[in-house]
Amino acid sequence: MAALCCASFLLKAQQEDSTVLRFTLEEAMNYALEHNWDLQNSSLSVRQAEADRWAAIAGMLPQVSGTLDYSNYMGYEMDLGGMMSIAMPPYGSVGVNAAMTVSGAQIVSSLIGKVSMRMADVSYRQSQQEVAEQVRLLYFSALVSEQTVELLRRNLGTVRKLHELSQKSVAAGVAEQVDADQILVQVATLETSINEAERGLEMIYNSMRLQMNVGFDKEIVLTETMDDLMDVEKSLSLLYDDFVMENNFSYQLALQSTELYRQQKNLAGWAYGPTLSAFYQYTGRKYFSDEMTMNMTPPNMIGLTLSVPIFSSGKNFSTFKKAKLEYQKQLNTLENTKMALNIQHRQLKYNLSSAYERYGTQKKNVEVSQAVLDNIGKKYEFGHASSLDVTNATTTLISAQSTYVQAALDYVTAQIELEKLLNKNTYGQSTQEQK
Repeated sequence: MAALCCASFLLKAQQEDSTVLRFTLEEAMNYALEHNWDLQNSSLSVRQAEADRWAAIAGMLPQVSGTLDYSNYMGYEMDLGGMMSIAMPPYGSVGVNAAMTVSGAQIVSSLIGKVSMRMADVSYRQSQQEVAEQVRLLYFSALVSEQTVELLRRNLGTVRKLHELSQKSVAAGVAEQVDADQILVQVATLETSINEAERGLEMIYNSMRLQMNVGFDKEIVLTETMDDLMDVEKSLSLLYDDFVMENNFSYQLALQSTELYRQQKNLAGWAYGPTLSAFYQYTGRKYFSDEMTMNMTPPNMIGLTLSVPIFSSGKNFSTFKKAKLEYQKQLNTLENTKMALNIQHRQLKYNLSSAYERYGTQKKNVEVSQAVLDNIGKKYEFGHASSLDVTNATTTLISAQSTYVQAALDYVTAQIELEKLLNKNTYGQSTQEQK
């Protein structure tokens, strides 16, 4: 019986463990990188671009085909003006055809495929970065929200205790009911704040499930705390890092896009270029009769064709001119991107500095507001503070907590945005080091 109970307990524990997923921050980001649906599609796009490039290259290689046929003229003989007749016996033939066509446009098309493959690869790594950073922000948001809920619950217990004390004072005739009612309103306010915070926390976890591709029947448990992850020294060191533009994914995409437009301009220019085609053909014929006949099919044949465009009524010129203008526009866009990224770097450094200052101030504000409420609560127990003092202290603390939550998230967001611009990979080494 004891063994049966033990087995039942272990089975239940295993079932519970299968529905609970525990993650450190790094584990959560890596899990998302492995399971996120958008990343899987982005990875397929890279493979698709590679397939398109090889398709363009294969178009310049020899194309070989074979034929096998059988013909029967049903005893017909060719009459040569009554002088003689030529038998037309049944026959079978086998043929091999090899042909290839090469032009400048095909070569440029293969180069365009190579650029497209590089763009797809950069987009994939940028998507990795965005998913990892989104999970990181959600992880911090969940920790801050859990911390807030815990703090509100603790304060709710304190205020409830004060309400019970005020009710006893009313019953003893040493306090008025309105004083107890004022504290009861604060109890209701704290309960509402807790419910709102818990609903917000559930929304955060649902967002994490979507990013990490975790089923809604699974419970996510975060195993690290804000104190474990809040590395102020590391975040502030970002303010002194040089901005290497070549590491930024947005710049890499703009650069590859410019190269793509350049190759498209070249492709339009090759409309004036020649096209060289070559072929080889082998045909073997076998007659299924001993009758004399005439075989006029050569067994081997080769051919070369050089095609040169002469006149296109201005169509090629217009196409080339349009592609040239598009390339010039993209060059302007690239310069604008470089300037915008430099400006963004300065702004994000300012945002991080300001967010850190607000975070420190609001963290201290919560500590002070909490100490004030604790102090007011003790004074209220001994009759040295009024219910209005308790109400004001509670309201101030709730407001301070709300402001602190926003300041903490702003600080983390500012750090993530600057790391993203600098391409400081938050889930391993920098992308450039991985190449």
